[in-house]
Amino acid sequence: MRRVVSPGRLRRRLAITFALVAAVSTGMLALGTYLVVSSSRLDDATESALAQARTNLVLAGTVLEGSSATADVADLLEFYARRPGFETIALIGGETVSSSLSFVNAEVPVGLQRLVQKGDLAYERVRIAGSPYLVAAGRAPSSQAELYFFFSEEALREDLSQLRTILLVGWVVVVALSAAAGALVARRVLRPVAQASEAAHALAEGLLETRLPVETDDELGAWAASFNEMAEALEEKIRALSEAQARERRFTADVAHELRTPLTALAGEAALLAEHLERMPAEARRPAQLLVEDVDRLRRLVEELMEISRLDAGREDVRVEPVDLGALTAGLLQSRGWETSVVLDADPTLVETDPRRVERILANLVGNALAHGGRDVGIRIGRNGSEALVEVSDRGPGMTADRLTHVFERFYKGDPARAAGGSGLGLAIALENARLLGGGIDAWSEPGAGSRFTLRLPVAEPLPGSAGADADESEDTVR
Repeated sequence: MRRVVSPGRLRRRLAITFALVAAVSTGMLALGTYLVVSSSRLDDATESALAQARTNLVLAGTVLEGSSATADVADLLEFYARRPGFETIALIGGETVSSSLSFVNAEVPVGLQRLVQKGDLAYERVRIAGSPYLVAAGRAPSSQAELYFFFSEEALREDLSQLRTILLVGWVVVVALSAAAGALVARRVLRPVAQASEAAHALAEGLLETRLPVETDDELGAWAASFNEMAEALEEKIRALSEAQARERRFTADVAHELRTPLTALAGEAALLAEHLERMPAEARRPAQLLVEDVDRLRRLVEELMEISRLDAGREDVRVEPVDLGALTAGLLQSRGWETSVVLDADPTLVETDPRRVERILANLVGNALAHGGRDVGIRIGRNGSEALVEVSDRGPGMTADRLTHVFERFYKGDPARAAGGSGLGLAIALENARLLGGGIDAWSEPGAGSRFTLRLPVAEPLPGSAGADADESEDTVR
């Protein structure tokens, strides 16, 4: 069984998806937690500061007893200074009195002063020398003194900063763990999918014995079992088709072989009959001529069947020798009487190949072009890199794309009305011979624009298994 390897692209996507979902969800949770805690702590600090400010103002009204003297206010602030947790600034008639030297130059927010002057108890958060403070302020009862109490929030801000750091670290850890968990889960879940993909590719490449391991009893295990059943059915179908194709080829070879002996005698008799056509009565001459033509057509069909059977069996040999494609093509046209119907344009092109098979290929291509393209047939011979090209084109009616895909199939006749005398094997035999020579044939056609068949042959490389290749190997060994 072929071992399959799962790709990681989809796995990475799922791991990233896990990480993103965890990042968004835990990030929102962490942010919400921080906002709730910070809001609660700040609200508690505000309520505590306001409560302390009320107490301080009540005490100020008792101590001052309506007095606004600076000395009395200074005594009050000295009393406040002995109580921890806040610093005090008093404003009396534009004069500022502070409970601490560090707050002598502290500025009282203007907006807060307006509220205090209206008689309100107000608060505002400010920064003094880079430190955060909550300022709660009010006017002392029965006095003109405005008292501003500065409560330090340094500890509170440090606590919130630590909370923010803890939540951020926790968020990073959760995201990393989620990504790792996502990768593990994706790897486990997607491994059967990756195995199925690789197995499908293996089947497409012809490795019909490929199967998937059935490791679980869940849906994925049932899927793997179904895939294996499909692969077994496909393997059986392909084996049956291969056996049927082999039987068909054996049948073709047997039929051609059995017909060869009686057909040889029949062809000889038809040739003898053809020699006496002129001396036969007029009413018997036409049927006799048709008989001779049908026997000749049958002979060609049997020869083509014999040739394609030998190609299928691999019994055709290749005899390599230097070949001038232009001279070979010109000789072919002259021997077949096609030199007046075909225009030849050949560059000097030498190849090491089997001239008999090249002639067979060109005869089929040119014959096909003349049958479908009339007299407007051209042959262009040249070279493209390491390949020699022989292009046979015509200006016939052309073919549609769906017909073009079948032109090299055996017994296929694109236009039965025009190819009634052909067997449908000519192009198939040409292609098999081209492959035997290490080349190929490309086909192009469009309706109304004609058709073009291009034979490709290797120029410099000797054919495997040929006498020329053996000689080259011997020479390389000697060197």
